[in-house]
Amino acid sequence: MDNRQMVLREIPKIDELLMDEQLIFFMETTPRAVVVDAAREVIEEIRKDALAGTRTEVPKREAIVEEICRRITGKKKKNLKRLINGTGVVLHTNLGRARLCRGAVESVLSVADSYSNLEYDVKKGARGSRHDHVEQIIRRITGAEAAMVVNNNAAATMLCLSAMAYGKEVIVSRGELVEIGGSFRIPEIMEQSGAHLKEVGTTNKTKPSDYERAWNPETTGALMKVHTSNYRILGFTQEVTLKEMAALGKKMGLPVIYDMGSGLMADLSRYGVDEPTVTDALKDGADVVLFSGDKLLGGPQGGIIIGKKEYVDRMKQHPLARAFRVDKMTIAAMEATFFEYLDMEDAVKNIPVLRMIAEGRETLEKKAEALAKLLASMAPGADIHVEDCYDQVGGGSAPTVRLKGAAVSIVLPGTTAEKLERLLRKAEVPVIARVAHDRTLLSVRTIEESEFACVAEAFCQAAKSEERKGE
Repeated sequence: MDNRQMVLREIPKIDELLMDEQLIFFMETTPRAVVVDAAREVIEEIRKDALAGTRTEVPKREAIVEEICRRITGKKKKNLKRLINGTGVVLHTNLGRARLCRGAVESVLSVADSYSNLEYDVKKGARGSRHDHVEQIIRRITGAEAAMVVNNNAAATMLCLSAMAYGKEVIVSRGELVEIGGSFRIPEIMEQSGAHLKEVGTTNKTKPSDYERAWNPETTGALMKVHTSNYRILGFTQEVTLKEMAALGKKMGLPVIYDMGSGLMADLSRYGVDEPTVTDALKDGADVVLFSGDKLLGGPQGGIIIGKKEYVDRMKQHPLARAFRVDKMTIAAMEATFFEYLDMEDAVKNIPVLRMIAEGRETLEKKAEALAKLLASMAPGADIHVEDCYDQVGGGSAPTVRLKGAAVSIVLPGTTAEKLERLLRKAEVPVIARVAHDRTLLSVRTIEESEFACVAEAFCQAAKSEERKGE
């Protein structure tokens, strides 16, 4: 009998391993299937190594059980988890975009673990509409005739075009044929909606006369303006303003659709964010306005449609409305977010996205100094200090805006900035940092003071890991 056969014969059986006290203990709080899967994985790896001749003996039983326990612990961890954003990008698409305000979180919790009146009219004792829960507050804040919420702004665009211009031409400037995240493009969304794109103008210049020449009373269904929220064209340029387009729409008898993307409600121009607001869009004459809930609005993911009642009602009755509808938790969070806008000053304080954008340099510097002092106490030999930085709004919003911020700069002796960034990312609560000029940077704009302890714990573990390696 060769050595491989001897090793294979010594591999313990799954049933025998499951009788171990440690694994029995796990099965009190963990589904048996998870424990069995972990045991099978470990045994199968040992068997493969034995067959390949890379393993000359079977690990001790205690070592096998220990590895199984480690695998079980890993399987119990959820894939989607909280982390700390130290990048300074307020609306970081990869990190979940907008942080919800406290009111939205509490509203979600209140409906998540109980029944709710999602589609039930309590007063009438009959079936109701899920649109009603958010429509009233959105109308009050924006001044729109009607409103509805779908699962994202791409869905809002598709539903709007399909309901208002199916089989018709929609005239759009070439300079506004944007691509949003994930390679989704306005022309492709329009094609799927059943509307036909008619491009006018050039990349850098579009004039009112371009729309007039493209207009055909028999085939044109709508005019559409798309706010280029994720890029800017500068220099020798010209665009048709929303007011000008609204005038054209009245002249031609066509509805004007405005896809504004980021959905800014509060005026943030004093903080350097000079973006159009939702209320301005309605005042300028748009018949329908589309925008995101999880960008500058500061709410959950969603596509918000506001405008004239005749058009919004048409969308509510469209078959795609059911495919694009949102659940009770999104509605709860969206309603609570809009409630914050009843007082714009309070909104800037209470909605995390707005508060982070509005946070001043002096406040940020104090935050950075406090975090730097805390981290320095964890690793006295490290070079830790506060330095100026520029943060970003992110999320495809205000692409040219650079927010003056403050960051904690870290250089850990014997460790590269890239390695420290990886170690922080692998912490129990991952800390996502930036690397610049051989330094690891933590921008405090996107880190709450309540998160400093988690950042310190991650840094402490990283520093100790490097100390043990050097011993």
